[in-house]
Amino acid sequence: MADGAEPGTVRSGTPDGGGPRAAQNAPEEVPPPGPAPQNPWRNHFLSLLDRLPTPIAVCRADGGVLIANPAMAAEWGAAPGRLCGRNLLDLFRPRDTAQLERLTEALRLGRRSRYPVAVGWRGTDGVTRQGELTLDPVGAPSARPPVLLALLKVRESAPPAAPRGRVSPVEGRILALAAGGATTAAIGSALGLTVDGVNYHLSRLSRRWRVQGRTALVARAYVLGVLEPGSWPPRAA
Repeated sequence: MADGAEPGTVRSGTPDGGGPRAAQNAPEEVPPPGPAPQNPWRNHFLSLLDRLPTPIAVCRADGGVLIANPAMAAEWGAAPGRLCGRNLLDLFRPRDTAQLERLTEALRLGRRSRYPVAVGWRGTDGVTRQGELTLDPVGAPSARPPVLLALLKVRESAPPAAPRGRVSPVEGRILALAAGGATTAAIGSALGLTVDGVNYHLSRLSRRWRVQGRTALVARAYVLGVLEPGSWPPRAA
């Protein structure tokens, strides 16, 4: 070649060696339309997280929620997306603050283990509940502080005892006789009351317990523990 260039040499950074003009005419590379591709494993993890019945959240070391599944959100009475930015300690109160202090120190020193923290909280039904938050540091080992995977284990408690109804001795005897099938007149005769007196007590109990009819009244008396179950003839507890 006249200018001494070797065959196959590309000049001016263009495929055809055409110089700046060729570079200006070259078409620009345009990225394909649509959202950027996402990691399919991340989507699979989030889908699996949503289906798990165990309350789970991913949070920062300070307790700030990054991701929560519906089971965890249900303990807050909120949608999962509403928990982002909230702090686990806003709801779950450690029963022993020393456990939380040991966890904080372990994370500061870079230790990675499983840390159980006994917690208590008030459920959406207003009942105080007990359980355990298990915190696992996850992510790259070099991350300081690491992200925490929080799993909540709800401690099943015995259902609260049925509230006992309070009745006077006379009301208890009226209910016991009514449960045995005695008529109003028979109840009055047995207790030295008039028919109107018996009806007065029965009507008063019906209004207090918000039931109608003698059958419902007797059933309510058993539920409230006013009448002793398993005894015949019926008697007040």
